[in-house]
Amino acid sequence: MIDGALVPGTLLRRYKRFLADIRLDDGREVVAHCPNTGSMRAVNVPGCRVWLSPSTNPARKLAWTWELIELPDGMNGVDWVSVHTGRTNALVETALRKGTIPELADFTQLKREAKVEGARLDFRLEDAAGRTIFVEVKQVTLKESDGHGYFPDAVSERGRRHLTVLAELAAQGHRSVLLFCAAHTGIDDVAAAAHLDPAYARALREVAERGVEILAYGCRVTLVEGRPVGLSLDRRLAVDLERRWRPDLFEIE
Repeated sequence: MIDGALVPGTLLRRYKRFLADIRLDDGREVVAHCPNTGSMRAVNVPGCRVWLSPSTNPARKLAWTWELIELPDGMNGVDWVSVHTGRTNALVETALRKGTIPELADFTQLKREAKVEGARLDFRLEDAAGRTIFVEVKQVTLKESDGHGYFPDAVSERGRRHLTVLAELAAQGHRSVLLFCAAHTGIDDVAAAAHLDPAYARALREVAERGVEILAYGCRVTLVEGRPVGLSLDRRLAVDLERRWRPDLFEIE
């Protein structure tokens, strides 16, 4: 899901939510669009290597878009993270059509952006028996110091609303699925970030008990001679509805 050749640089700073100053490898300093409205906790790390997509559209105010960041990891060397939230649904759709997500592989029809009462969900699928499957996708980029992945990275009222809608659809007899898409190669499991949004963590446990299916899949970045050329979902991840991050256990004196 990477279109065209990406250009490397170094992150100087992210500001005003949608802007990032980048120093390209050729020495130029550019302002790039940051396509991520979240807090980017643990991902917004100045000094790290980033990759941008260029645009030749003269109508665009900014010619560069921030796509990926490389985060140092003590064990694996580098973790790759896709910061572009707008790529997530296309990544999931490709995985669905390839059958990479076996829990959702029996669909015969797929519709993007399914409007339901109270919300717009990411996918509406239908299986061979005519049963409807609603899927809401959430991108996960937060890896805390305990090595685990968490969602959300800040208080998310919209995320809680989606949980309520999914539970209501499950009560009506539909399959309702929350799919965590871990766009961080260093994340191997996902939990609700109770330390950042305790209400979301409670809601996630409640809707799971009400029949909402909770899935998580992780991504892989394909490299050619050290350059990123592809991004795909490739593995099922565990979901832990009870884990809580304990920062006191990971503080360095």
